[in-house]
Amino acid sequence: MFLLSLSLSSPQGPNSFGLLFDIDGVLVRGRTPIPAAKQCFRNLVDRNGKYKVPVVFVTNAGNCMRQAKAEHLSHLLDVEVSPDQVMLSHSPLRMFTQFHKMCVLVSGQGPVEEVAHNLGFQDVVTIDMLREAYPVLDVVDHNRRPKDSIPPTKGLRPIEAVILFGEPIRWETNLQLITDVLMTNGNPDNTWNAARYPHIPVLACNMDLLWMAEARNPRFGHGMFLVCLENLYKKVTGHELRYEALIGKPSVVTYNYAELLVRQQAESLGWTTPVKRLYAIGDNPMADIYGANFYNRYLHTSHSTKAQMQAKSGERGADSEADAVDGGPSATSADGAEVARPESCRSILVCTGVYSRDQEELPSDPSQTVTEQRIFHGHRDFSFDPSLTQPSFVVQDVKEAVELVFQEEGWPLD
Repeated sequence: MFLLSLSLSSPQGPNSFGLLFDIDGVLVRGRTPIPAAKQCFRNLVDRNGKYKVPVVFVTNAGNCMRQAKAEHLSHLLDVEVSPDQVMLSHSPLRMFTQFHKMCVLVSGQGPVEEVAHNLGFQDVVTIDMLREAYPVLDVVDHNRRPKDSIPPTKGLRPIEAVILFGEPIRWETNLQLITDVLMTNGNPDNTWNAARYPHIPVLACNMDLLWMAEARNPRFGHGMFLVCLENLYKKVTGHELRYEALIGKPSVVTYNYAELLVRQQAESLGWTTPVKRLYAIGDNPMADIYGANFYNRYLHTSHSTKAQMQAKSGERGADSEADAVDGGPSATSADGAEVARPESCRSILVCTGVYSRDQEELPSDPSQTVTEQRIFHGHRDFSFDPSLTQPSFVVQDVKEAVELVFQEEGWPLD
């Protein structure tokens, strides 16, 4: 078990900042660490292995526990990584307490039942539990069909919500059974009823259409599974699949949660100066860059809204009123005191993952984006703003990214 060591020192000078690292395509390719990552993290810790600045790993992966991911990163990077530094795509579900007592169906791979319980869900049904309870539902693979007599259904408590953690292994089984649940109001013993709309709540984590592993070209991600589910549901019912929440990059809720973790680390460092800037380092223009820029816009809008309200009211009450708008630019520290949110979130695109200079030239005009504007790889429910795919900086790898940040902030790396 690895424990996080944080240096109890104040930021050097007026600048205080935090780092948000994507993992796949930035630090690793599949199981292989990117060489620049180890070098980079040697610069982020002091001689005692203590971090110099707040560091959070923000990944859209979600097929494991935070503890396991932290231990894996510790081994790969040769530095201690705490679970408190790791944010998986599903981590913000801890805040969705209104669903924690419901009977939920979970889809994905890995220890999904354990993950769900760890997040606070109390009554969890997995896809395997569902197919075992209703043996005639999963029939695409003939070897899984009942051989002789049809066994009786076990029956389950009606499912009240569906949680999609990540891409499953057997897509056809998951697509079929999730559709069954949505079309029967959570009880697969019932007959499909397309008129029963809207369906029970669906919460989805990780919208990445593509991700980078060891292969030369990107692989399908959970976003591709969501595209399949959305289109199948609409084809069968004539209705759009509706989400109660979409979690993971590029959603604002993900960056809000990541900023909370950065703030907690800054407090542990003994910093009295609020974190003014976040730097998000990623390889995917449609997830990492879009999300960081989207959050940057949210921060600017929140600060502007607060300033306008203060100017109009001219009294202290404006603070609390402004904070009610989209979460507001203020937050609460561990001791209950109000602290300011960061002023900005700047995006840094590396060329070691989904985006590569070998495959795509940077535009000569800074107003143009680094991705093809006619092809939108983001989720259906996110309107496409090409300007949000334009990174603040483009560098070769994560080592260059960290060096650039420290130079921007006027901090020595050694």
